[in-house]
Amino acid sequence: LSGVVDLVNMKAYTYELGGNGKGKEGEIPANMKEAAQAAHERLVELVAEGDDALMEEFFDKGTIPEEHLVPALHNAIREDKIFPVLFASGLGNVSTDRLMDFIVEFTPAATEHESIRGEVTSGNGEPPARKESDTEPTSLYVFKTVSDPFAGRISYFKVFSGVLKNDATVANFSRGSQEKLAHISVMQGKNASPVNELHAGDIGAVAKLKDTLTGDTLGDKSAPIQYPHVKLPEPAITFAIEPKSRADEDKLGPGIHKMLEEDAMLRFFRDSQTREFLIAGTGQQHIEVVVAKLKKRYHTEVVLKAPKVPYRETIRGRADVQGRHKKQTGGHGQYGDCKIKMEPLPRGSEFEFVNDIFGGAIPKNYIPAIEKGIKDAASRGYLAGFPMVDFKVVLYDGSYHDVDSNDMSFQMAGRIAFRKAMEQAKPTILEPVMHVEITVPDEFAGSIMGDLNARRGRIQGMDNKGGNTVVKAEVPMSEMLTYGVDLTAMTQGRGSFNMEMHHYDVVPGQLQEKIIEKAKAARGEVKEEEE
Repeated sequence: LSGVVDLVNMKAYTYELGGNGKGKEGEIPANMKEAAQAAHERLVELVAEGDDALMEEFFDKGTIPEEHLVPALHNAIREDKIFPVLFASGLGNVSTDRLMDFIVEFTPAATEHESIRGEVTSGNGEPPARKESDTEPTSLYVFKTVSDPFAGRISYFKVFSGVLKNDATVANFSRGSQEKLAHISVMQGKNASPVNELHAGDIGAVAKLKDTLTGDTLGDKSAPIQYPHVKLPEPAITFAIEPKSRADEDKLGPGIHKMLEEDAMLRFFRDSQTREFLIAGTGQQHIEVVVAKLKKRYHTEVVLKAPKVPYRETIRGRADVQGRHKKQTGGHGQYGDCKIKMEPLPRGSEFEFVNDIFGGAIPKNYIPAIEKGIKDAASRGYLAGFPMVDFKVVLYDGSYHDVDSNDMSFQMAGRIAFRKAMEQAKPTILEPVMHVEITVPDEFAGSIMGDLNARRGRIQGMDNKGGNTVVKAEVPMSEMLTYGVDLTAMTQGRGSFNMEMHHYDVVPGQLQEKIIEKAKAARGEVKEEEE
């Protein structure tokens, strides 16, 4: 890249790669003149469309003089009729001066915009509006938050209306609190330049606000308005995250908390079933950047792993069993006896316990102990240690001993009955199935669908959207753990996807055996470590 051609004034600007960034104006090179002229004419035609006076001038003269073209292009950009593309290189310091000049000459000033509408808050359904003017009540929108290890939380904001004075106290309309904006400044890269006031359209920053986060609206409490939140995409990829050492474990929580404050698309949570801490983001690179920031800023090193799949177990058959716990030792013994029927429930029903005891075969105060014993055994699973769901237990008979029966005995009886029922009730493993939407250029649609079939996916439909194909499918979670990396490889980085939990479904038989073996091996390792 040695230079650029300006299609408005039809001049060429040449640069020295890595130089001072000041272009040398000259004539357009001969080999580019024809292409530049054609592009200039197309631009003039675009600008003239929709303006009768300019169209008439265009037809009379075959072009539009520069003094009329500049304001006309400015208006076309302001009205979103033209979206300019500029060539520049930050690395080589080429055309940065032309980029700055373009912003000054052609992009609209904040005060030229139409009124900005807030969210509907009043009963009449009319959204409040605010013009970007110094005469309007003060309002500002926080669009970015940065956690600085030294300065604390820095909030970047744009003043949408009014004049913001230093040390002003404003209301946070999003959280219903008051904030004092002490030491407002304008940021130049990482350096803050203090200012006394900011006007409508200005971008500023302030440190150490109590409650304010990205997306909040602040302003004059006498003129409330809340600007719409940016709709963020749901996370597309999840990793299990573990600290490398005990020292890292203590620093991980505070570090992640600060990262969540500044990155609204990051999620951090604990899976209660697998007992793993999970971190989710928009892609693998996003998560890797977060990990790098944790190391650089908070000196916390972590290990990323594919998350464990939260499998579950259920039953497909019925059972009718007796669970009896009898133990005689010196003094009081232990005695509990219960008869239960077990049957499957529809997906998503979790667990149902029915007390069908008649005639006091088991005293009422022992019934909850039986239910607790069954629940405890179900939480540990039967085939591979995954929680048992979608089943119903009917307690219909049993017996007790006046002296030896107690809560613990009936809990044990419940556990024994559960294990016996599992031998009859055809237990099976369920896996989470995700609803996936994949957006790829049309030429990759075939290979994407073939790949989804190989991942045991079920294609639900396809749509076309602006030269892209949107494929909707249901795919088992276990097949999607590394999909982000695979999709990037298959589509040259041009594909994207999002997925969310949809339902649980039965795992095919041949895969169940592998899952059971893997779970038993993992449990065996844990036992050895504990001993």
